[in-house]
Amino acid sequence: MSDDNVPQLRPETCALDALIQATVHHASQKTGGIDTMLFMGNWHQAIPSLVIEDPILEPVDKLVWMVIMLHARETGGRTAFPSYDSISAKANVASTSTIARAIAILRLTRWLTLCARVRGKSGQFKGNVYVLHDEPLPFVDALHLDADYMQFIHQSTVHKHARVNAVAKGVLASLDESLLVNEAMLESTSVLEQRARLASFSTDKKARTKTEPYFAFSAEVVNQLSNKPAEKHSKSNQYQNSKAVNSNKNSSSCSSYFKNTTTTTTTQNNINKVQDLQQSVELLIYPKKLSDNQRALADRYLAMIEPSERQFVLDELQGRLESENKGMQPVYDELRFLHSLCKAVQQGEFVPNLGLKVVEARKQRDDAHREAETTHLVEQTPEEKQHARAIGIKQLAELKKSMGLSNPNK
Repeated sequence: MSDDNVPQLRPETCALDALIQATVHHASQKTGGIDTMLFMGNWHQAIPSLVIEDPILEPVDKLVWMVIMLHARETGGRTAFPSYDSISAKANVASTSTIARAIAILRLTRWLTLCARVRGKSGQFKGNVYVLHDEPLPFVDALHLDADYMQFIHQSTVHKHARVNAVAKGVLASLDESLLVNEAMLESTSVLEQRARLASFSTDKKARTKTEPYFAFSAEVVNQLSNKPAEKHSKSNQYQNSKAVNSNKNSSSCSSYFKNTTTTTTTQNNINKVQDLQQSVELLIYPKKLSDNQRALADRYLAMIEPSERQFVLDELQGRLESENKGMQPVYDELRFLHSLCKAVQQGEFVPNLGLKVVEARKQRDDAHREAETTHLVEQTPEEKQHARAIGIKQLAELKKSMGLSNPNK
């Protein structure tokens, strides 16, 4: 029989034979007998159904999550976070800005958590530590693991991409809605209750009532972010050209739609109160024990009461925290306690107690500071006063010269 009639093996089979021989050699070097198995088929990865069914994530967001998960499983659970170029190549997404947008939305929706920033001994930045979740992280857990989560949400409301803006504003609007119904924002939900809600969202869109939140979002915000705004504004778009119509169908239109229909007037008023409070936040003195995340949430609580009451409430919280040093039971949830104080103010039942000592101690410190400054001025020698006066005259002359008010020729 000629060589032409001999069946030719596939290159894959030849490679498999070489791998088998290598495996046999490797197994023969081991002590003790053990069976060996090779799997040469396609590897399959399990994807949580929640990722596919998430009503907030867009297709590219879900794809980026899957690529990050795939990278983690291929390289081990504790590995380097894939680069934007690597994600772009595996997801077949050309724009790295799209990857960045998807990662921002994954962090906002708490599918991805930025837990830490690694720095060297001299302080140079060396990288971030991320955690990828198989379902959105509960709010209270996100605040604990991500120290900058609330700051990131606020920064994202002015993000250059409209979809990121809309999602960030949706998170804040959902927080404010929970305030309006006097819910504690850090209230933990039982696993069984959460599973029941997820089942309703997955099987029946009609189950998305105003009383059923979905992780970071209220049901109303979920519907606003998941609905197509172009469908609701078809009449206003019918005279636009095709390019303009197409642009209204993409994610950039979601932000304007969300802003124009954001929950209720009461919620929008609450958002305005928070913004007003943030503009005057430097006037308030917060307990030092509160983290940045807790302060950002405290602002949303304090926005529900009158400005004249806010410092009294913060002082009462500070007084309660200080009382722990005197044997009183510790406060395990500072924001829950603050929430109860704000509700007492709203109901006209708030009476300052432990905060009075905090106010008095602050007044004594301020008086002592002013007295020390006055004493320092009185104790200055004539030479010190003359030197200070000369420095002041020199600085004033330089200021006039810079403003063109002095004539060097005179």
